Amino acid sequence: MRHRSRLLGGALAGLLTAAAVATVVPWPSQATPPGDKTVTATLFEWKYDAVAQACKDSLGPAGYGYVEVSPASEHIQGGQWWTSYQPVSYRIAGRLGDRDAFRNMVDACHQSGVKVIADAVINHMSSGSGTGTGGTSYAKYTYPGTYQDRDFHGCRKDITDYGNRGDVQNCELVGLADLDTGSDDVRGAIAGYLSDLRSLGVDGFRIDAAKHMAADDLAAIKGKMSDPGMWVSEVIHGAGEAVSPEEYTGIGDVDEFRYGGHLKSAFQGGNIAQLKSVADGKLSGDKARTFVDNWDTERNGSTLTYKDGASYTLANVFMLASPYGSPNVYSGYEWTDKEAGPPSGGAASCGNGSGWTCTHARADITGMVGFHNQVAGAELKDWWDNGGSALAFSRGDKGFVALNNGDGELSEAFRTSLPAGTYCNVAKAAPDHCDGHTVTVADDGTVRTTLPAKSALALHTGAKG
Repeated sequence: MRHRSRLLGGALAGLLTAAAVATVVPWPSQATPPGDKTVTATLFEWKYDAVAQACKDSLGPAGYGYVEVSPASEHIQGGQWWTSYQPVSYRIAGRLGDRDAFRNMVDACHQSGVKVIADAVINHMSSGSGTGTGGTSYAKYTYPGTYQDRDFHGCRKDITDYGNRGDVQNCELVGLADLDTGSDDVRGAIAGYLSDLRSLGVDGFRIDAAKHMAADDLAAIKGKMSDPGMWVSEVIHGAGEAVSPEEYTGIGDVDEFRYGGHLKSAFQGGNIAQLKSVADGKLSGDKARTFVDNWDTERNGSTLTYKDGASYTLANVFMLASPYGSPNVYSGYEWTDKEAGPPSGGAASCGNGSGWTCTHARADITGMVGFHNQVAGAELKDWWDNGGSALAFSRGDKGFVALNNGDGELSEAFRTSLPAGTYCNVAKAAPDHCDGHTVTVADDGTVRTTLPAKSALALHTGAKG
């Protein structure tokens, strides 16, 4: 993308199995995650055995529907995080685990009720030459057993003009060898790779750098698969650019980058009241995957990050409480060097001092995942705001949330549509350990409470005290 540095290209790769490619067949449109658990957790640069454990320990019990995992392909060597994003073959032979580890992870997550989204690089290969993490010797435009020179676009220069569609989709993203996705051979190879991951149980894909491939090319690749699963395309919006996110909604969901930018503006600008119109000017909610941040945006400064502390938490609470889009909770690791690879090579853990943010497993976030599941399909109503740092709203008669992003306490009598009773504040405590965090809803639906600075209240009918 235009906003990326050379470090920010890439995504997953796997083992190419040409036999897995079907002829072009009709496939149902499957974008927004099906079922009643639509929240995704992205465990960035987690080893696959660590993801398997997280599915058992936290993701499954919390009610996450999906986990998105980082690149599984053989890739260029190096300790930086972005080396995972320059594939050199479609073998699962990277630093995060081998084919067996990947398969075992998928099985473990499924047993915990969590589906798996694989981040897939299909726009490009590497930017140089060498020996990959699995021992494959490669050169730019020459990847033995996978691609050769004729499989790449003839524009062998970096993208310079984002107002020119041909430049964006045929030239090279920060020097990465750009695959000719208009070629039927290339389409077949990519479809074979994705079908192989499906054979290992993967439920869907995040299509990296989708903006740099024509939507028709992606549709043709998907059409070569007999059962393509769910797709989410990464398409960064840019005002006045030739390629827009709306072009890709016929293929599946699209990552809505404007959403994260809107949250940053609201929470850092002191006016979260503006979030009443958070859906305006963005993709339709049934096609948008929302997020507070991801690994690119936390490094380029376009969104909030874990370094923003309480405001970052409140932004995640809002995302999980709002009816707009399908939420994706990002969970990465602490960093000062933007290039730094994952702690312990990706052997992630959530203990103190581990270096991993573990946002997905925090009680205030898992409580909101439960909230999101409980209020699914309920309308937003009872909106209240103070014109600046605080807001509140109900989700039908199933849930209520209030946020105070201000620097002082907020005392208010909120109107809700909840039935009378005692509720657990799931933004502070788990329903089965809620002592000291209960709130009473009066017979008229009113909640009288005082919210400390930078805090939230979240109540739902599945967590009554």
